[in-house]
Amino acid sequence: MADVNDKTNERISSIVNGADVVLFMKGTPLFPQCGFSNKAVAILDHCNVAFDSVDVLQDMEVRQGIKAFSDWPTIPQLYVKGEFVGGSDIMMEMYEAGELQTLLDEKQVAKAG
Repeated sequence: MADVNDKTNERISSIVNGADVVLFMKGTPLFPQCGFSNKAVAILDHCNVAFDSVDVLQDMEVRQGIKAFSDWPTIPQLYVKGEFVGGSDIMMEMYEAGELQTLLDEKQVAKAG
C-alpha cells in the first residue's frame, strides 16, 4: 500500500508544481459539483488568473491523497506556485481582505485569457 501512497504523492506533487495556480475541487470550473468549489472558482475568476483544476471526484486516490498531502481535511484546496494556500473559506477571507490578489501579484501568476 505504501507504493500507492508514494505514487499518489508523487502525482499530486507533480500536479501542484506543474502550474502556477492549481485548484483541487469537486467537479470542473464549468460544472462545479459543490458550493465550496463553485465559490473557489468564482474567487479565482474575479482575480483574473489562469489556473489548472483537478476534479477529485474522478480520482479517489487523489481525493484522499490530497488531504494527507496538504494536511487539510477538506476540498477544494488551492495551491499557488507549489504552496498550499487553503480551502474556500480561507480563499474568501484572503480575497475580501485583498490578500489573495496581493499574493497572486507577488508570485507573478499568469493572468487569465
